[in-house]
Amino acid sequence: MKIKKILVSQPQPQGEKSPYFDISEKHSVKIDFRPFIKVEGLSAKEFRAQRVSILDYTAIIFIAKQGIDHFFKICEEMRITIPETMKYFCVTESVAVYLQHYIHYRKRKVFFGTSTKMSDLVPVLNKHTAEKYLFVAPEIVNEETLHALEGSKIKYTKAVMYRTVSNDFGPDEEFNYDMLLFFSPLGVQSLLKNFPDFKQEEIQIGCFGTTTAAAVRELGLRLDLEAPSPQYPSMTMALDAFLRDYSKKKK
Repeated sequence: MKIKKILVSQPQPQGEKSPYFDISEKHSVKIDFRPFIKVEGLSAKEFRAQRVSILDYTAIIFIAKQGIDHFFKICEEMRITIPETMKYFCVTESVAVYLQHYIHYRKRKVFFGTSTKMSDLVPVLNKHTAEKYLFVAPEIVNEETLHALEGSKIKYTKAVMYRTVSNDFGPDEEFNYDMLLFFSPLGVQSLLKNFPDFKQEEIQIGCFGTTTAAAVRELGLRLDLEAPSPQYPSMTMALDAFLRDYSKKKK
């Protein structure tokens, strides 16, 4: 079977330049972008059930832009006005800059880490131990993030404000692909949620990350492409090489 149509379970890249577009042209394949998962915020009612009073805190910790969106949405729904004195601690500079959508950035106190890891934000947090922190969290937080916070000198409360759920396919959406690429365990699980009678047969499955690979195998599916690797650190590099080798095998 020749690979003619590939589904990438991520949003379509913005702009005209992307390695995926180059791969599509180079290997004469059609690449569609359609996330299998999506992020949704908790309702104000769900948030209230956690018995967390936002105004009891003097600093907010954000690990993602989605957290910022859903924090301010909750505040709006609950008619909470955030005081000018509130401090914001973000895992990266790009997350910190995103706060400009909701606050006058220069008039607030905003801090950020040096990488995407919470462990690199902790030294910044430890300089402000007098603050009372609210950690705006997704429903599932990776262990590395929680371990870093637990090892810090600060006092914080975790408040779940958003979750990742299956992005269900509509009844009229086509699903006729020769290859599927996944980037999270939840994405793989969403495949079988949407298509419980899914039969892999000749459909090729690729994934990025060891936890995603484990999810593929745990569900009894065949994993045909796994990235990253020392030779191919990105999914696009791995996919390019895979299509080249696959084409040679089928000749």
